[in-house]
Amino acid sequence: MTRLPRQVWLLGGVSFFADVSSEMIYPLIPLFVVAVLGASTTDMGWIEGVAQAVVALMTAYAGVRSDRFRRRLPWVRWGYGLPVIGKAILAAAFAWPLVLLGRTVDRVGKGFRSSPRDALIADVTPDSSRGRAFGLHRAMDTAGALVGALAAAGLLRWLTTSVNVDARPYRVIFAIAATIGIAAAALTFFVREAPHPESQPVPASGGRLALPRSYWLVLAMLVVFALANSSDTFLLLRATHVGLSPWRVAAVYAVYNVVYALGSYPAGALSDRLGRWGVIGVGWTIYAAVYAGVAVSDATTIWPLFAIYGLYMALTDGVGKALIADHAPPEHRGRALGVFYLATGLTTLASSVIAGVLWDRVDPSAPFWLGAAAAALAVMILVVARAMKLLTPSTSGSVVHAGSGPLPERPRRPR
Repeated sequence: MTRLPRQVWLLGGVSFFADVSSEMIYPLIPLFVVAVLGASTTDMGWIEGVAQAVVALMTAYAGVRSDRFRRRLPWVRWGYGLPVIGKAILAAAFAWPLVLLGRTVDRVGKGFRSSPRDALIADVTPDSSRGRAFGLHRAMDTAGALVGALAAAGLLRWLTTSVNVDARPYRVIFAIAATIGIAAAALTFFVREAPHPESQPVPASGGRLALPRSYWLVLAMLVVFALANSSDTFLLLRATHVGLSPWRVAAVYAVYNVVYALGSYPAGALSDRLGRWGVIGVGWTIYAAVYAGVAVSDATTIWPLFAIYGLYMALTDGVGKALIADHAPPEHRGRALGVFYLATGLTTLASSVIAGVLWDRVDPSAPFWLGAAAAALAVMILVVARAMKLLTPSTSGSVVHAGSGPLPERPRRPR
């Protein structure tokens, strides 16, 4: 088995610290916005939907630019630096529009780093190990999320001294998270660009968005599922709605991250051996079952449902990125990943806003029934598409592109 490159491990370490920081905050945001600041669930849907849209737009832009100038790291470094500012804004927020501002700054950073970072992982990893590389990165990222969620639960329980709604514990945790984020930003300076040969010609692209037909078919299938995939903040709100206290909400989120972290690397390795689509299809089926369960859950059954939801994420997140990288020419990987984030992010914006409206105007279970039905439809479409051989049965390295190989060097601009 090929040893994974040092750059993959370093980027995993960066993501570990970044997710300790981010996931100390993420499970608390819906509680802070709705319970402390008095916003509606529809407002919460807009905050998370806009955050996803910002990620989508910035990731597409950063992916294209990192391809054009053959430089990934400036985007990665800015991407891990800006969230420190965003979390500081959250710590000072006294109304939900400031939460929106803080989340937007934080998500601009995520948008800057995501596709260049994922493209860099693909650049330095052999085709036959791509699933393992993305799986390892997701495992380290999610291990940080687990530490962050446990820290949030412990700090919230320790700092909360009464049953009254109090903003102070949230602000303290947000400030600590911002401080931890500095470690992630600092670690990016140990990462290096992938080496590029000096004389490799740039293949003709045929247009700025020229990508293989197989890529667009893969993207279309992933967007179909994204219609079901509203923000996870609604799962956290549901946990509160069925009776979990704030610190238990953070704890149940930690349970989800345990399964997610443990399952990501094996899922990536399995997709290298058996193919990506089969692994993703199982994950989507699990998603549909979990969302149907959450719609009728109570304070007891919500715990195993969050654990099973972690299995869905392990089977789909890193494997989906590896699948996109499989179908993208090396010289356009940043662009391909950026378009992927753009399309799925804008779709998630729509599904999150719809989920918020359904929660407020129909019933808190309605968003989950809709998500379960849409996911089941996506699974059926996937089965039909594979039966019609519309989707390439890809394992890592089975998709070959003209001009594939290391990234070519773009001529430097005169100073």
